[in-house]
Amino acid sequence: MAVQDVNRQTMKEVVENNQIVIVDFWAEWCGPCKRFSPIFESVAAKHADIKFVKVNTDIEQELAAMFEVRSIPTIAVIKEQDIVFVQPGAFPEEVLEEVVQKARDLDMEQVRKDNPR
Repeated sequence: MAVQDVNRQTMKEVVENNQIVIVDFWAEWCGPCKRFSPIFESVAAKHADIKFVKVNTDIEQELAAMFEVRSIPTIAVIKEQDIVFVQPGAFPEEVLEEVVQKARDLDMEQVRKDNPR
């Protein structure tokens, strides 16, 4: 599945309509972001049931602030409309695959029980 660029308006719809969303926060000028992009796209192509999206932090500063992005690239995982993982850094492909698997395996009922709102 192709990676989709999102903004503040489209992010809400993407999160509401997908069980798992993996977000790549990046910027055009960021060298590590450019090197990580093919890895992100490669992993996205292997997981059609997960929505992979990119957020340009220069354009979507408010959205980046909502996720408390302090450096880029930063990866965020949203499962069942809850942010469950945010980590800065460009991951190797095998590490990103591990993140995907852990997101799949995460028991959200247990997470919500352990972390009541």
